[in-house]
Amino acid sequence: MKILVTGSAGFIGFHLCLELLSKNHIVFGLDNLNKYYSRNYKLYRTNLLNKHKNFKFIKQDLRNINELKRKLNKIDVKAVYHLASQPGIMYSFKNPNQYLSNNILATKNLIQIYKSTNIEKFYFSSSSSVYGNKRKFPIKENYKLNPLNYYAETKKKCENLLIKGFKGNKIDLKIFRPFTVYGPFGRPDMLFLSYFNSIKRNSVFNLYNYGNYVRDFTYVKDVANILTLFLNVPKSKDKVFNICSSKPIRIKKFIHLINENYKRKVKLNYLPTRKGEMLRTYGSNYKLKKKIKFNKFTSIKQGIKNTLKWYLKFKNKNNLNI
Repeated sequence: MKILVTGSAGFIGFHLCLELLSKNHIVFGLDNLNKYYSRNYKLYRTNLLNKHKNFKFIKQDLRNINELKRKLNKIDVKAVYHLASQPGIMYSFKNPNQYLSNNILATKNLIQIYKSTNIEKFYFSSSSSVYGNKRKFPIKENYKLNPLNYYAETKKKCENLLIKGFKGNKIDLKIFRPFTVYGPFGRPDMLFLSYFNSIKRNSVFNLYNYGNYVRDFTYVKDVANILTLFLNVPKSKDKVFNICSSKPIRIKKFIHLINENYKRKVKLNYLPTRKGEMLRTYGSNYKLKKKIKFNKFTSIKQGIKNTLKWYLKFKNKNNLNI
């Protein structure tokens, strides 16, 4: 199958492309290679994908609809994975316009292009952050959405745009809400690599909410595998699925597990909560496992070992700075 992956140079997009290529799909990866974090790091991921004969990279900004139409009309894909977005919670308070254009406008443009075509599937990567703080766990897909930051608000808006834009259409729309994805080739602003950057610089590492944030960590290769398996799932009324291991742990416990494996650590600076951050993420994966019978989530201990092994071998660590 010919498949388009937007955000192919990003963390999850890169792993999804690898998984799709391993299943012999023809993959068109699209990315604008912006400078939110190291462009060289994104180019490194893209160069690895370019080694596969069934991969073709398209450098394109999703906000430029005329140029986007011209390029996408040349490729006859059957499925679209829309993963491209402006990530980051704290950054969304500083630069909300980046989220308005990179998330909402970009999604509107893709809807306009694909709602009248013969593609079979359109899959969107939303975020667990759309739920906001909850009191009842695990969080199910039908829980009320209450975004706490602008990033999450734009993800919610994109979900609504897609449901409305593809209503009455033959296209199989599915919306995925990943929970705290981690693993090799992660983003430098995320917990794992930011912690290792502190070790490298021998600087103090800030732990907000005194390390008591609870996160439902989900290994990135599990996410890529699940997204790929959905290609075999027929269209149905079910459109929204959590992607999570459903085994949450406290951040300070996560740091402790890293230290156990790495044998190095830095001084921790315990701080209060930050605006816009969820206190606890703990999702239900019942609906997901029922749909695709996926039961082999990577344990947190194994995921940390895998990520650490990758980090120690990775030679271009200067590209991992935010």
